[in-house]
Amino acid sequence: MTDPQTVLRQLYDAAVQRALPLHNTAAHLPSPPMGRTLVLGAGKAGGAMAQAVEALWPADKPLSGLVVTRYHHTPPRPAGLPERIEVVEAAHPVPDAAGLQAAERMVQLAQGLTANDLVLCLISGGGSALLTLPAEGLSLQDKQAINRQLLLSGANIAEMNCVRKHLSRIKGGRLAAACAPARVVTLTISDVPGDDPSIIASGPTVPDASSCADALAIVRRYGIDLPAPIEAALSQGTLETPKPGGAAFAGHEVHMIATPQQSLEAAADAARALGLNAYILSDEIEGESREVGKVHAALARAAAKGQGPFHKPCVILSGGETTVTVRAQPAGTPRGRGGRAGEFCLGLAQALQGQAGVWALAADTDGIDGVEDNAGARVGPDTLARSAAQGRKVAEHLQRNDAYGFFEPLGDLVVTGPTHTNVNDFRAILVL
Repeated sequence: MTDPQTVLRQLYDAAVQRALPLHNTAAHLPSPPMGRTLVLGAGKAGGAMAQAVEALWPADKPLSGLVVTRYHHTPPRPAGLPERIEVVEAAHPVPDAAGLQAAERMVQLAQGLTANDLVLCLISGGGSALLTLPAEGLSLQDKQAINRQLLLSGANIAEMNCVRKHLSRIKGGRLAAACAPARVVTLTISDVPGDDPSIIASGPTVPDASSCADALAIVRRYGIDLPAPIEAALSQGTLETPKPGGAAFAGHEVHMIATPQQSLEAAADAARALGLNAYILSDEIEGESREVGKVHAALARAAAKGQGPFHKPCVILSGGETTVTVRAQPAGTPRGRGGRAGEFCLGLAQALQGQAGVWALAADTDGIDGVEDNAGARVGPDTLARSAAQGRKVAEHLQRNDAYGFFEPLGDLVVTGPTHTNVNDFRAILVL
């Protein structure tokens, strides 16, 4: 067989390929309307989704709009493809002025639409930070501070986006309301457990069943600091979002064009083509990254010993969105670098204890693990021995949340660059 890490990278590439917008958009595009077609969108896949629509939309039908994606996540434009949708870039995961300006422009573009018009919304993960329009009484600086606190808190994606929706003038269905009376069709790529469109990018075009009370409970659970007037507004319910059944959503459609499960199935098919047994645990795994890594290690060790339900040679696949709770450090200690995938690999390596015959790769399908330049990391039977020879201990790096500092000197970071899609975490463990 090919080198185990080469096999794992092939499986990751198969998962990403399955989620690319150009392969998934055509079947879900609506027919051109009597009036105009306006494209609005946000997310890490936004640039690629816009190009897919431009390539597939009839050349003789009007098309215009604005999409915001993460800095450096706009794919190269194919030769001969005319630019009909403007793509701008902004910051992620903490919003910036460019994202604020893009959101303001989208609300302006939505003004004056008629019932004969179509708004095609292109939504993917990352849109919460990229599409920022603070609620009345909140400044951009306030939103940045709240976002930073949420990212460090250990809150899961549904909890974070519940708070974000209630502190926004564009999320939680408010963009759809701004487009009335036009018809709205949302094409979305899921990066959340359960594929709930109201959570993806904080659901700017779909109704929100959560409440101000829910958002306030999350804020208090994780000790998030809010300006006093905003906390009071949540308490009084004055920042409520549009709810299911609202007239603003009549006739609207949502189409899920790519999901984590589809990508895991593509990886499983690729594994079987190589003669491996393939097992998908779930595409909805959540929890602390290091603890999820330990659970995966237990399954892999059992398989390596010929025990349990998984029969080698095999690959064990999973997806979802784990969390990293950043630990407080002694004064003067530099904060570690890393993201969910790297911390999963630290926990996995620690629990595997150099188990023979087990290799792993964990990476984010957007190509960026947290805010670093890597997608994730690799683990093999010799990971602990090589790190010990360099004087580094897994436990110390876990304490600092420093996966990058552990794997980078080993040459075991997975670096892909932006992939132009996003179906969240990808994890593959190969047992031979």
